[in-house]
Amino acid sequence: MTNTQLALQFLLQISVILIVCRVVGAMAARFGQPQVVAEMLAGVLLGPSLMGAIAPDLQNRLFPWDPTQSTRDSQAYLYPASQLGLALYMFVVGLEFRLDLLRLHGRTTAAVALAGCAGPFVLGAASGWVVAQFPSLTRPGVGELESAMFMGACLSITAFPMLARILHHKGLLGTKLGTVAIGAGAIDDAMAWCLLAVLIALLERDPMQAAVTIGGGIALIAAATLLLRPMLRAVRPLLLRGDDLSEAGMITVLSLLAIVAWYSDRIGLHAVFGAFVFGSVVPRGAVASTLAARIQPLTVTLLLPLFFTYSGLHTRLGLLDSAQEWLCCLAILAVAMASKGVCCWCAARYSGMSNRESLGIGTLMNARGMMQLILINLGLERGIINQRLFSMLVITAIATTLLTSPLFDRFAGKNTL
Repeated sequence: MTNTQLALQFLLQISVILIVCRVVGAMAARFGQPQVVAEMLAGVLLGPSLMGAIAPDLQNRLFPWDPTQSTRDSQAYLYPASQLGLALYMFVVGLEFRLDLLRLHGRTTAAVALAGCAGPFVLGAASGWVVAQFPSLTRPGVGELESAMFMGACLSITAFPMLARILHHKGLLGTKLGTVAIGAGAIDDAMAWCLLAVLIALLERDPMQAAVTIGGGIALIAAATLLLRPMLRAVRPLLLRGDDLSEAGMITVLSLLAIVAWYSDRIGLHAVFGAFVFGSVVPRGAVASTLAARIQPLTVTLLLPLFFTYSGLHTRLGLLDSAQEWLCCLAILAVAMASKGVCCWCAARYSGMSNRESLGIGTLMNARGMMQLILINLGLERGIINQRLFSMLVITAIATTLLTSPLFDRFAGKNTL
């Protein structure tokens, strides 16, 4: 395809994606599911798992993909647009993040994060050791230790971009429960990515990579807190024109966001962590409120659906073709939900939260969504897992996220706070 053809194809893809997301969203709303879950499902429906199975020619015309010609592939337009949308959305989540509530409930957040990572990691690692005993689910050259570490990281993760959208849908952002959940989810994701960095270092025999990821993450938080926050406060009058953010102020903040997100990705953490951290240190008041008002509408309605669709286009659910593999898949799902839910519930109760709030935390922390999909796609790309285990983990990511909202309403109640 020429550049003009690629651009026209991309515009057609945007139209199809937005229409399908809204149609699926209308149906999902009848079952109490937020729009974000509908977008995740729509992405899978547009991919090879459904559309590619029933109408492969149409699917290939709409979303042509040639791995050997990725720079001339129309899906190459979807990837950067989707990553931009994810980074911008997590920046807005950071803008709405209540640091005062995090400080007030820091002990609870830390306890939930530690329990929500340690418990699922131990049980996930045990599952990985069991999986390593089945040749059909393992890659040659990947031993029991590597398999256990990867499964532990997968089950430890909480998709805090997905969690943020569910909390926004339920009006819980900025509340005690929402702050604890999003804070613990962010910590768990960072720890899972650090575990993945250690695993890759073991496979590639390069311990420096793990040191760069972990040390770089600590440096990012320190720089944002000790340098960027006071700097932005000092220049705050220059960013405003009256009570509104000036054009120069908008450009300054977006430029810094791009740099921080780039750095976060370069050190081995996903760009969403840098975007979230930066958003959390932007001065509150006119600066933060204007940024959120300008960025959120287009990001939520246009760019985020592209992210979910891009992930869905590379997801194949038709590879599990035996009862044994489906039983293994269900076992992984059960371990994932029980370990995360029970551990986070216990930690929240131990920290003094009510039983209803604790149940809410336990169900919310089970949303794995696309952060797990990002992680397992990387595991597939690096040769840590094969296509069959990949498909099982995709089903786990989708199922845990689908169940989050109804389980929250069932156990914590729609009017918890």
